[in-house]
Amino acid sequence: MSILDRVAQLRASGRAVISLCAGEPSGGAPQDVNVRAAAAFTNGSDLGYTSALGLRELRDAVAEHYRRWYDLDVTGDDVAITTGSSGAFVLAFLAAFDASDRVALASPGYPAYRNILSALGCEVVQVECGPEQRFQPTPELLEETVRTHGRLDGLILASPANPTGTMVSRAELTALTQWCRVNGVRLISDEIYHGITYPADPTHADARGVSAWELDRSGVVVSSFSKYWGMTGWRLGWALVPEDLRAAVDALAGNVALCPPTPAQLAAVGAFTERSYAEADERVASFARTREVLLGEVPRLGWGPIAPADGAFYLYAGLGSRLGAHADSTAWCRALLEEAGVAAVPGSDFDPIHGHSYVRLSFAAGPDAVAEAVRRIAAFQEG
Repeated sequence: MSILDRVAQLRASGRAVISLCAGEPSGGAPQDVNVRAAAAFTNGSDLGYTSALGLRELRDAVAEHYRRWYDLDVTGDDVAITTGSSGAFVLAFLAAFDASDRVALASPGYPAYRNILSALGCEVVQVECGPEQRFQPTPELLEETVRTHGRLDGLILASPANPTGTMVSRAELTALTQWCRVNGVRLISDEIYHGITYPADPTHADARGVSAWELDRSGVVVSSFSKYWGMTGWRLGWALVPEDLRAAVDALAGNVALCPPTPAQLAAVGAFTERSYAEADERVASFARTREVLLGEVPRLGWGPIAPADGAFYLYAGLGSRLGAHADSTAWCRALLEEAGVAAVPGSDFDPIHGHSYVRLSFAAGPDAVAEAVRRIAAFQEG
């Protein structure tokens, strides 16, 4: 966010800055969502508090989404609507873990996981996941983690992951859920980038991602309207909550936020129309074209190793010798922004152990912006 602040300052001064740092799709919400939002403010809709777990109509719509995408029998009772996926993580962590519980995270990984867990008094255990594991945890790595740190109480898994975009297959997710079950570890599955995937076979049953609830319902699934539907500022997410945590999540939700934003909930029902799915899929197709542009250009930058970017809209790459005289990727990114007008995120945000030599680029900005950014980066590295 500090990078985005600096981008705004430079643009205000007249600089033509290309930002490849925000995980925010361009284009905004689907049309049917906007139509329902306008109606909510003009037709006398009740915009007061809803149930702490959200509008029943929206919870039922989310349940139907799981039948549509995963052929999974979910009911509205399983769904908690939350104030963004961030709200879902807070509720899930509070309900599932106690202070001093040990929770494992893949490193590199989304920094808010460890920050929220640390704020709640949990012990965060970083699991170093390198290119040889495709930056994802494995049962073998978890076994080694237990030998080193002691028993675990939780595991946070993201597929597609931020910052790497890597995904776990059905077989890999099965192995991880089985390991969690055998070892009494609560799985929290971050699936907010489901639907933004680049499979070799788009018709395959798992093309949009495999949900952890297809394999085991003892964990918590977290998702969001922010990514696939492009509704970042609407602050709506959801969680699939197992029965043993449901009462706790309900009680906590009422205390933490009273309820998710009511106008956003009323509008979000429109995310599940045929037209909305089609609009979102069209945006994903645009991401896919931009991804191809970026992956085609990266070799001339001399970076590596490079995460495969199976999904989401990020490229995570090691700078290698291209780090040059800069002390670390933070210094490199700062110089790139000031000298070349390109904003990228240093890997140290996602991996405090090895991230000092990595960067993350978001290709949500579109093919033209990405192509120009790569040209500037190449010139910066040669300069």
